[in-house]
Amino acid sequence: MKSVVGLLIAACLFPMTAAHADEASFLRSLQGKFAGKGTVRIRTNSPVMNISCTFTSDTTDTSLSLDGTCRAMMIMTREIRADLTTSGTTYSGTYVGSKSGPAALSGSRTGDAINLDIRWAKIVNGDRDAQMIVEKIGADAMRLTVTDVDPKTGKMVVTSRIDLSRT
Repeated sequence: MKSVVGLLIAACLFPMTAAHADEASFLRSLQGKFAGKGTVRIRTNSPVMNISCTFTSDTTDTSLSLDGTCRAMMIMTREIRADLTTSGTTYSGTYVGSKSGPAALSGSRTGDAINLDIRWAKIVNGDRDAQMIVEKIGADAMRLTVTDVDPKTGKMVVTSRIDLSRT
């Protein structure tokens, strides 16, 4: 009887350990320095601006910190930071880079993408909600994408997309 109980306990604990190991391995694969280009819109209805960015990605078994700088039109510079922690496959943290102030992030990973809900500090594009995807592309690249609903059309609009390669 004791061995059956022991096996049941081990079976229940194994999936949690495997999930933690999977997340740790995934996070470690995002460690390093990255640079790339992309586009950004200040609002869903504003024109697209081309940007160039550099990021440093620091990771632990349970966290990811993306610290970067993006430049547009050679005159505008914006510091960007996202700090995430994971508990199992659930992610939470903060995003700094919007003029609205620090935003809350929460979500989970599916495959090579961390899908996050953004909760802005103030109303942006008619509400306080948007989405962010941090996606690993192959062994040496990642893509950061933010989408938001255009309040006039109700359609999802990509407000920023940055393609980064390991440097």
